[in-house]
Amino acid sequence: MFIIILVILGLAMGSFANALVWRLFIQHVADTPKVRARDYSILRGRSMCPVCKHKLSALDLVPVLSYLALKGRCRYCQVRISPQYPIAELVMALVFVLSYIFWPVSFTLPGQWLLFGSWLTASVGLLALAIYDARWMILPNHIVYPTLGLAVIGRAGYIIFYSSQPSRDVLAWLAALAIASGIFWLLFRLSGGRLIGYGDVRLGLITGTLVATPAKALAMIFFASLAGLVIALPHIITGTKNIGSKLPFGPFLIAATAFVMLFGQPVIDWYKRLVTG
Repeated sequence: MFIIILVILGLAMGSFANALVWRLFIQHVADTPKVRARDYSILRGRSMCPVCKHKLSALDLVPVLSYLALKGRCRYCQVRISPQYPIAELVMALVFVLSYIFWPVSFTLPGQWLLFGSWLTASVGLLALAIYDARWMILPNHIVYPTLGLAVIGRAGYIIFYSSQPSRDVLAWLAALAIASGIFWLLFRLSGGRLIGYGDVRLGLITGTLVATPAKALAMIFFASLAGLVIALPHIITGTKNIGSKLPFGPFLIAATAFVMLFGQPVIDWYKRLVTG
């Protein structure tokens, strides 16, 4: 039963992430009288077709099912709906369910439900950031800072109320931040912003807070870099992109963070055994 609840919540939060991305983008470019930012308010704005601007009914807003029932087209103008919408909804539902199934620490231990809830809520912001960065190569502060706040509340609450060694956990958290954000800050400063954007520096504050140990922060950067290389290399080989081409790194960092959150410790333990023999 709990899995079903997580699926429903995940689908709903994926739909929310889609709406958040689109409305923030519209607000960001709302520089003409024809586009009023208040009409696209996250709290007050009504859902509408991005093309014909027709207000959507409840039947149009059921995650995934509405897309399938409408055969991927707007009910009112028949323009094709981007597959981004159902994909994001399914991804969020998958994250919610897999996070519960593969949560690396027993929920019977103190504070794990707090960390779990903090991760799920922060993952909604991370999905929105991944979509935004993939489409427009921007990590907007309007999503970064609230997501960071959710991650910090969860981590700080765990350390204050449940940690048996709060000083050790705080030091590990700071070290994770120094790696996850500090490395990107250094690259940004040394390259003058050519190698990495400052949004990735801010994103590192979120990912560092979530993984909360230096080993996991290093693993997160390693897997993100590996995934970015795997995606970029075929384009470089075929000539569709050159080495100097920009690539949104945020989605890779976010995907790597999710992987490390759930499966990072066994990988780190395996690597330690490999190195030490």
